[in-house]
Amino acid sequence: MLHQIALLATVTILGVLEQAYFAMQVIYARRKCKISPPLTSGPPEFERIFRAHLPIVTIWITLFFLVLAAFCGLIYLFARYQYFIRYAHSAQGRLGPMYFSAGVLCFLIALSVVGLTAHFIAFPYFKF
Repeated sequence: MLHQIALLATVTILGVLEQAYFAMQVIYARRKCKISPPLTSGPPEFERIFRAHLPIVTIWITLFFLVLAAFCGLIYLFARYQYFIRYAHSAQGRLGPMYFSAGVLCFLIALSVVGLTAHFIAFPYFKF
């Protein structure tokens, strides 16, 4: 199991380094072609580099939200566990974990709304 986690960490670090390299290539292409942000069009050599970079950005954004949602799910499970333990001990002890888990649920709902909005509204930036 530890070996698999080490492999996952290695792949993640390599992915972050690759993302940084591609971002630097876009920066260099912007400087070379004299294109300042937020413009995304210009000479064909710039557009090729910029468009090659975009799918990787969207993958990392998606991965970030997936990890964030999974982390919030774990926090919610922990809060529900605390609710159970404290309620079994005392009725008043359940209030803190109950309010905390409700807050985590509200945050998860907000993340869902952001994700669904991004899915159903076509952002011009993400069209390929």
